[in-house]
Amino acid sequence: MEKLFCIGCGSQIQSTDKKAAGYTPKSSIEKAEETGELYCQRCFRLRHYNEIVDVHITDDEFLKLLHEVGDSNALVVNVVDIFDFNGSIIPGLSRFVSGNDILLVGNKKDILPKSVKDGKVTQWLTERAYEEGLRPVDVILTSAQNHHAIKELIDRIDKLRKGRDVYVVGVTNVGKSTLINAIIREITGNKDVITTSRFPGTTLDKIEIPLDDGSYIFDTPGIIHRHQMAHYLTAKNLKYVSPKKEIKPKTYQLNPEQTLFLGGLGRFDFVSGEKQGFTAYFDNNLQFHRTKLQGADAFYNKHVGNLLTPPNDEERIDFPKLVRHEFTLKEKTDVVFSGLGWVRINGKTSAPTVVAAWAPEGVGVVIRKALI
Repeated sequence: MEKLFCIGCGSQIQSTDKKAAGYTPKSSIEKAEETGELYCQRCFRLRHYNEIVDVHITDDEFLKLLHEVGDSNALVVNVVDIFDFNGSIIPGLSRFVSGNDILLVGNKKDILPKSVKDGKVTQWLTERAYEEGLRPVDVILTSAQNHHAIKELIDRIDKLRKGRDVYVVGVTNVGKSTLINAIIREITGNKDVITTSRFPGTTLDKIEIPLDDGSYIFDTPGIIHRHQMAHYLTAKNLKYVSPKKEIKPKTYQLNPEQTLFLGGLGRFDFVSGEKQGFTAYFDNNLQFHRTKLQGADAFYNKHVGNLLTPPNDEERIDFPKLVRHEFTLKEKTDVVFSGLGWVRINGKTSAPTVVAAWAPEGVGVVIRKALI
């Protein structure tokens, strides 16, 4: 029989193992012969019901595809999440690309408040990329969801690839397939060719998109980043770590020895310093709870899963413990909870400001010069 492939995720179609990639009932395969559009059951459910179906795919298969990138003479388009740079960088990517040119694409620009200047974000992304050993030939900011700067991205890719193939790479949940969809729509007018969703790990095999000169754009699977907070939440609560709308900042006047809980996903302690305002940049629906630092541990243990949610009761079972990170700050600084958001500290006081940020074990907390 001729091999058939899902036009949503690229997996080879099969009708024997419901838990494996590419599963499709025989009746759907026969029906697709008439329409010419064949989606695996997983992609069909994602497209029509926003429902995830787990399949088995190994880290080795992801690594194999990355090595394939390194063995090619190509332009590598590395998509990162502006909102979660730390959780969206591919560990060791500089080794895998083996000298190929990298175009760094900062996606989800629309999530940042409009007051954030593009130049500042671009400079920050470039500096962070250098820290990770990457030397991008260019950096561009986009919003795949809102179709922002897609034409500019296409022009930049065409200029930089110099007739070569293009590999689009990124960890899960950065909006990579949505970006590819936007590119396809811009070039051909076809909508939603590749399955997209909030769920990590949608694309299961390399998808080839032909270009006019005989080259290809390859959409690769999202590389699973074990430290993304998204992996600890159910579908219902993924919205808190993957916001879809512009963030509206909230400012809290805190005294020393006060604590701010970020739902049950994180915690911010004002340990010592002068009373001041702290501005929180998180999903607009995330609920904050202020309490005293003394007794905050007991408060969390008592209320996580109900008053402090997410995580909900179901997610609490596997949710990692919160780990403390302390910082002494003297200037305007962002304390970033990877994949969740950040708190801006004013810092311009006569005494240093000491804060502690608590995040799930394995989820990064970093500080940076304030973006705003």
